[in-house]
Amino acid sequence: MAARSLEIGPAGIRTARTIEILPTERGLAQRELAARVTAIGRPMSNTMLSRIERAQRRCDTDDLVALAQALRVSPLVLRQGPSAM
Repeated sequence: MAARSLEIGPAGIRTARTIEILPTERGLAQRELAARVTAIGRPMSNTMLSRIERAQRRCDTDDLVALAQALRVSPLVLRQGPSAM
Protein backbone atom coordinates (compact mmCIF):
# COMPACT_ATOMS: atom_id res chain seq x y z
CA MET A 1 0.00 0.00 0.00
CA ALA A 2 1.41 3.36 -1.05
CA ALA A 3 1.84 6.12 1.51
CA ARG A 4 -0.63 8.97 1.29
CA SER A 5 0.66 12.23 -0.10
CA LEU A 6 1.30 14.89 2.52
CA GLU A 7 0.73 17.69 0.03
CA ILE A 8 -1.15 20.52 1.68
CA GLY A 9 -3.66 22.41 -0.43
CA PRO A 10 -4.56 26.11 -0.53
CA ALA A 11 -6.92 25.94 2.48
CA GLY A 12 -4.22 24.21 4.51
CA ILE A 13 -1.62 26.78 3.48
CA ARG A 14 -3.97 29.62 4.44
CA THR A 15 -4.65 27.95 7.80
CA ALA A 16 -0.92 27.46 8.45
CA ARG A 17 -0.23 31.11 7.62
CA THR A 18 -3.00 32.29 9.96
CA ILE A 19 -1.70 30.04 12.75
CA GLU A 20 1.69 31.65 12.25
CA ILE A 21 0.48 35.27 12.11
CA LEU A 22 -2.35 35.47 14.64
CA PRO A 23 -0.35 34.57 17.78
CA THR A 24 2.33 37.10 16.83
CA GLU A 25 -0.31 39.79 16.42
CA ARG A 26 -1.55 38.90 19.91
CA GLY A 27 1.92 38.94 21.46
CA LEU A 28 2.09 35.17 22.00
CA ALA A 29 5.38 33.36 21.59
CA GLN A 30 5.30 30.00 19.84
CA ARG A 31 6.29 28.23 23.07
CA GLU A 32 3.44 29.95 24.92
CA LEU A 33 0.86 28.93 22.32
CA ALA A 34 2.09 25.33 22.35
CA ALA A 35 1.81 25.33 26.16
CA ARG A 36 -1.75 26.69 25.98
CA VAL A 37 -2.77 24.01 23.50
CA THR A 38 -1.20 21.34 25.70
CA ALA A 39 -3.00 22.72 28.78
CA ILE A 40 -6.31 22.41 26.89
CA GLY A 41 -5.61 18.70 26.55
CA ARG A 42 -4.10 18.45 23.08
CA PRO A 43 -0.38 17.83 23.65
CA MET A 44 1.64 19.99 21.26
CA SER A 45 5.34 20.70 21.26
CA ASN A 46 7.05 23.75 19.78
CA THR A 47 8.31 21.51 17.00
CA MET A 48 4.81 20.31 16.13
CA LEU A 49 3.49 23.88 16.09
CA SER A 50 6.41 25.07 13.99
CA ARG A 51 5.80 22.30 11.44
CA ILE A 52 2.10 23.23 11.26
CA GLU A 53 3.00 26.89 10.72
CA ARG A 54 5.42 26.00 7.91
CA ALA A 55 2.85 23.63 6.31
CA GLN A 56 5.18 20.70 6.87
CA ARG A 57 2.60 18.97 9.07
CA ARG A 58 -1.12 18.76 8.52
CA CYS A 59 -3.32 20.55 11.02
CA ASP A 60 -6.02 17.99 11.76
CA THR A 61 -9.43 18.91 13.15
CA ASP A 62 -8.43 18.27 16.76
CA ASP A 63 -5.35 20.48 16.35
CA LEU A 64 -7.44 23.19 14.67
CA VAL A 65 -10.06 23.24 17.44
CA ALA A 66 -7.44 23.28 20.22
CA LEU A 67 -5.42 26.04 18.53
CA ALA A 68 -8.58 28.11 18.02
CA GLN A 69 -9.54 27.63 21.67
CA ALA A 70 -6.04 28.60 22.81
CA LEU A 71 -6.19 31.73 20.63
CA ARG A 72 -9.80 32.46 21.70
CA VAL A 73 -11.13 32.54 18.16
CA SER A 74 -13.47 30.39 16.10
CA PRO A 75 -11.82 27.56 14.13
CA LEU A 76 -13.34 29.30 11.10
CA VAL A 77 -11.01 32.25 11.68
CA LEU A 78 -8.02 29.91 11.42
CA ARG A 79 -9.40 28.39 8.20
CA GLN A 80 -10.35 31.68 6.52
CA GLY A 81 -7.75 34.04 7.92
CA PRO A 82 -7.89 36.98 10.33
CA SER A 83 -10.30 38.85 8.04
CA ALA A 84 -12.98 36.33 9.17
CA MET A 85 -12.95 37.90 12.64
